[in-house]
Amino acid sequence: MDASTCDTKVVISEDRVADTSFAATTMADTKTVVCEEAIGSSKVSSNGDTKLTNYNKKADHNKVSSSSVKDITGTQAPKKAPKLDKKNKAKAVKEINGRAEGVTGRASTDESETISLDQALFATKISKSSKSISLDFRLSRGIAQVNEGRYDQAISIFDQILRETPTYPEALIGRGTAYAFQRELDSAISDFTKAIQSSPSAGEAWKRRGQARAALGEFKEAIEDLTKALEFEPNSPDILHERGIVNFKFKDYNSALEDLSTCVKHDKKNSSAHTYLGLTLSALGEYKRAEDEHVIGLKYDESFLDCWAHLAQLYLDLAYPEKLLNCLEKAIQIDSRFAKAYHLRGILYHGMGRHRSAIKELSVALTYESSSIECLYLRASSHHAIGEYKAAIKGYDDVLDLELDSMDKFVLQCLSFYQKEMALYIASKANLEFSQFNIDDDVDPLFKEYWCKRLHPKNVAEKVYRQPPLRISLRSGRLNKQDFKFTKHQTTLLLAADSIGKKIQYNCHGFLPNQRQYRMAGLAAIEIAQKVSKAWRFLRNPKNIAKLVRKRDKLNMSQNRGGYCSTSTLAGSPTSSPNEDRVSSGISLSWQDVYNIAVKWRQISEPCDPVVWVNKLR
Repeated sequence: MDASTCDTKVVISEDRVADTSFAATTMADTKTVVCEEAIGSSKVSSNGDTKLTNYNKKADHNKVSSSSVKDITGTQAPKKAPKLDKKNKAKAVKEINGRAEGVTGRASTDESETISLDQALFATKISKSSKSISLDFRLSRGIAQVNEGRYDQAISIFDQILRETPTYPEALIGRGTAYAFQRELDSAISDFTKAIQSSPSAGEAWKRRGQARAALGEFKEAIEDLTKALEFEPNSPDILHERGIVNFKFKDYNSALEDLSTCVKHDKKNSSAHTYLGLTLSALGEYKRAEDEHVIGLKYDESFLDCWAHLAQLYLDLAYPEKLLNCLEKAIQIDSRFAKAYHLRGILYHGMGRHRSAIKELSVALTYESSSIECLYLRASSHHAIGEYKAAIKGYDDVLDLELDSMDKFVLQCLSFYQKEMALYIASKANLEFSQFNIDDDVDPLFKEYWCKRLHPKNVAEKVYRQPPLRISLRSGRLNKQDFKFTKHQTTLLLAADSIGKKIQYNCHGFLPNQRQYRMAGLAAIEIAQKVSKAWRFLRNPKNIAKLVRKRDKLNMSQNRGGYCSTSTLAGSPTSSPNEDRVSSGISLSWQDVYNIAVKWRQISEPCDPVVWVNKLR
């Protein structure tokens, strides 16, 4: 074949470069190699071999499930080719480096992706007995387009090749990879399957199909494919890494532990494997070992943002706020636009009862990831907790309007529906005394049960009366002008409540110090003490026995029945229950009356927690 019009060079074996202007190009087995990233660190060994280092050692720091993959497939030429002289060695390295010029790393921390496909070295084997040198060039050009992110152009090139040779496995793998990066995963899986049917020993096709299936959440099938790929490349740290991640996502933590532990034995500097090993150990309750693995991952790559985030999440789970804030500060120093760091800081402040600080952090996170349902939901609930009902309702509506791609996020939408209704209910009662409304009596039992169980609200929306719009709720519950200048006696009371409330703190992993909960618990304890003391004094006085009988006849039953989510009385009217009237009068005090005081304070301390009496559910 005359290739004099083309001056493209390709690596045709592991130890020599052929100029296509040289007409006599024959060999037993050739190899086309195109490297996406880290080719600049390629080395020429003493025997003239061009060796490509693993691109994932330093690239793609921000990818949660990045793969440290060394994907060179193909067999060695049967005969050893002549070694390159120094001049040709330099040309070989230069030519390979030239193919990677301008390529930049692409990172993704999208939590909706189960596992990302790796953009790694992509190499194919081409046999001179069935493929011409022209086909070699087109294939290498298509691979280069994939590695440079030009997926449409790559697909066009592979389409042309496959029209001529429909079962050519290398072209099918190349096109499937391009489809995978475009998130056309079904098309990618179809191409990888055809490649496997054409060449069952193509380990690359098995591995990539496993990755694509994992991205679709087909964990069982993904594990089967990756296990098959390991048959062709036993103890491959790259495939073990991939399978370990899939096992972790599949919640098979013991298998994930085995795969990732083996991976880091063979590839000690794989930061991604270390951090996923840390996540796995944390899921198994091995917190100290989990922390050590995250630290090792950061030792090899201090700028690995997701490793910082995973370590911060571990400290959040263990309730170590100082260590958590330190991790997040370092992550923000690396990338001030790292939304996950602000999200985690918002979760921390929310868990500590600092809702205004949480709103600030979550708002920053949403400037970088405006469609984060977790941030939108948590910010809305923070507004709800501090009585900013207009902002809370808007936030819940934003969550309800989002398009979802997972069941976990759908649960947040369900909660947003229920909590929006509760925010409207509380807004309509905002000008009443705390003791003049009662969630357990006022809210429909069916609504409460679905809220607690986080069930789909369709049935509730059809059977339960909905709260009026916000403008009506705010009109009926308009707050009187609040004076937050406390008197000396009020200050003394709050200090006493804070001191008492601290005693509820659990000194063990997972329980953050929460000043808001301390104060509410302290006030609940003081109120219980006052009511119990009053009831005790009343019962010890014989003169009050006759009064007790007369007052029982005068108690009015609550009008807040009838199955409505809102109160059945006029908006804003007191709705205290008979039990509360009886307790306030000092007549008697049952065990449920005592506990109900604590329940009401707990309901108001964090209004987004469904705290209700079980016997008042449907």
